[in-house]
Amino acid sequence: MQSLVFDEFGSADVLYLQERATPSPGQGDILVEISAAGLNFADVYRRQGRYPLAGDAPWTAGYEGAGRVVQVGAGVSGWQPGDRIGFTDVPLAHASHVLVPQTHAIHLPDWLSEEQAAAVLLQGLTADYLIHDVLPVLPGMRVAVLAAAGGVGRLLTRMLVHRGIHVLAVASSQQKQAICLAHGAEMAVGYDNWQKQATGCDIVFDSVGSTLLQSLEAVKEGGRVVLFGMSGGKIPAVDPADFLLKSSGVLGADLWTYLTSREQRQRRADRLFGLIKEGHVSLPDITAFSLREGAKAHRLLENREFSGKIVLVP
Repeated sequence: MQSLVFDEFGSADVLYLQERATPSPGQGDILVEISAAGLNFADVYRRQGRYPLAGDAPWTAGYEGAGRVVQVGAGVSGWQPGDRIGFTDVPLAHASHVLVPQTHAIHLPDWLSEEQAAAVLLQGLTADYLIHDVLPVLPGMRVAVLAAAGGVGRLLTRMLVHRGIHVLAVASSQQKQAICLAHGAEMAVGYDNWQKQATGCDIVFDSVGSTLLQSLEAVKEGGRVVLFGMSGGKIPAVDPADFLLKSSGVLGADLWTYLTSREQRQRRADRLFGLIKEGHVSLPDITAFSLREGAKAHRLLENREFSGKIVLVP
């Protein structure tokens, strides 16, 4: 099998292709031949050394993908060779093959290609839990979405609009703001004093992190900031006493808190698939690179002007 690996932290130049032995499935494992694997900013951060990595070098990034079942291990039920399969939280996915625990396996609908599944599962399930699990998100609310032109931001905006929520989108360029408006946002603004235009929001969904103080300024009395990322770097310190006068607050949110079982993964994925099929959520524009072009793919993702989803195809 082939894997996209790196021995040291640094720029995309540290990535290279390595031949490895194809693993055999153990108890409860499914060996999957990957058709496409999603590339996300978390993979860039791992390559840069910003996220902790288990084991020794060489390391392989990638957590999201889809493909075909090659072999099943002992104790696996409901899967057989040839089945189409997706996953969102399985390490070592930037490779031609990966072992997927049965508990993490997702059945795909016939109408969705494996490349499309690899492009939407992780970000789609993130948007799903933000709406359904963190706090009540009710029709008529006014909500701000930061990084709204990104993968999660676009899907979250569409899901919020579908639920009758007024969305103010925050994005870094006029081109990205136009994308947000096309996805249903009522207003799209840049990061220069965005909180002034968002003042009075019920909720701010903040995946940037460094914007936390502005997000707290934007929410109304009794409002909440949902902090679910730190793409902008270090999150500033906040004095909890500041929450008292506005009865406001910050909720931390992470997808892995809510993907707790095979049934949870499939139920959430089916809900996402239903929104896509009914046209309430659109699939992203997909740009595919071969594993051998992994460094080129990383460089494109790091270009802040890029909009869409990158997948790696063995």
